[in-house]
Amino acid sequence: MTQPMATATTTPADPEGGTAPAPAVSIEGAVKSFGAVRAVAGLDLGIARGETLALLGRNGAGKSTTLNLLLGLDEPDSGRVRLFGDTPERAVRSGRVGAMLQDGGPVRRTTVRELVSFVASTYPHPLPVSEDLHLAGLTELAARRVDKLSGGQWQRVRFAVALAGNPELIVLDEPTAALDVEARRAFWTSMRAYARRGNTVLFSTHYMEEADDNAEDRSLGWLRQLRITPMRPRQVVLGRAATSSVTVLPAILAVLTAGALSNGVRLDAWQWAVLVLVLWAGTLPFTLLGIGNGYRLSAQSAGVVNTGALMGLTVIGGLWFPIEAFPEWLRTLAEYTPAHGFAELGWATTDGHAPATATVAVLLGWLAAFGSYAVMSYRTSARTA
Repeated sequence: MTQPMATATTTPADPEGGTAPAPAVSIEGAVKSFGAVRAVAGLDLGIARGETLALLGRNGAGKSTTLNLLLGLDEPDSGRVRLFGDTPERAVRSGRVGAMLQDGGPVRRTTVRELVSFVASTYPHPLPVSEDLHLAGLTELAARRVDKLSGGQWQRVRFAVALAGNPELIVLDEPTAALDVEARRAFWTSMRAYARRGNTVLFSTHYMEEADDNAEDRSLGWLRQLRITPMRPRQVVLGRAATSSVTVLPAILAVLTAGALSNGVRLDAWQWAVLVLVLWAGTLPFTLLGIGNGYRLSAQSAGVVNTGALMGLTVIGGLWFPIEAFPEWLRTLAEYTPAHGFAELGWATTDGHAPATATVAVLLGWLAAFGSYAVMSYRTSARTA
C-alpha cells in the first residue's frame, strides 16, 4: 500500500537560537514511479551544509528524477523532501537554492550580462552581477551575445544563472555532459570556487572520475554516490560483489599458469576450466567482507583492515603453513575458516573429485555471514551518510 505523501512543514532551525541548523538536504523514504517503472525507490538522503556530493549512476538510474523531487518540480508518491528544513518550493523562491538542469537553450540577441542581470532581479537577495560573472569565469565574456558562445561557455552562463539568487545550495544535473575536456575543466574550476565559500553542491554524473575529483566526501565512496539507484541493498551488494570479483580472475589464472609451468601440473582442459570457476567462486566470501568494510570505513582504513583480515584468515586457514603443525585446538579452528575451505576446493578439483560436503557448507556459511555483513553495512552507511 502506498503511503500518503507527507504534507506537514518544518520550520527551519535558527542557528542563533541554540539549535542545530537543519541540513541542506533531507529526503526521507522518497518513492516516485512512472506507470510500472519505479524511478526512485525509498530514497533516504541527507546532505550537510557545505558538503559537495555526487550522485553517480547509469542513465535511467533515477538521478534526474531525484533532483526534480528535490527542487519541487515533481512530487514524491510517498516520503518527504526538505531543503534547509523547508519545502522545496519555498526554499527555491527565497533564492536559497539554484539549479542547473539538462534542458534550456540560449536566449537570442541577449548578452551574458543582460541575461544574468535579468535573472538576478527576480530574487530578493541576489548575488551582485559582477561577482556572479567572476565566479562563473565570464567577466571577459559579459558583453558577448549568449547565442554566439561555445558549448562550454554556454554551460558557464547557465552556471551563472543558477548562482544569480546567491544560493546556499546549487543543484546540477549532469552539468558537463557533451563538453570537451578543456571546457569540463574550466567549469569545475568555477564550481570549486563557489563551493569554497561554504556553499553546498549536489551534482549528478555518470563519469566516475568526475565524481572522484569533485565530490569532497570520499569516505563512503561509490555507495554514497549510487544511493539513488532503484535497487534493494541486497541487489546493490551482489552487483558490487560480481563486478569486484571479476578482477580476481587474472590473479587466479596467473597462479595456475605458474603452478603448471613450475611444478609440471597436468590437467585436462575441462579440469582447468572447473578449477578456475571453483576458485573464483571461493573468493566471493572474501570479496563480500571487503565490501562490508568499505561501507563502514574510510578508503584508507578499509584497505588496511582488509589486508590484515585477509592475511589473518590465510595464516589461520593453513595457506601459509600446514595446519598439521598447529596445536589441536587451532587445527580444529582452521578447518572452519573460509581460507581453508578455499584451499580444499582447489585440492579436490585438482584430484578430480567433488569437494567434501563439509567444505561446501563452511564456505556457504561464510558467504552468508559476510554477505549479511555487507548488506547491513550498506544500510547503516546509507542512513548515516
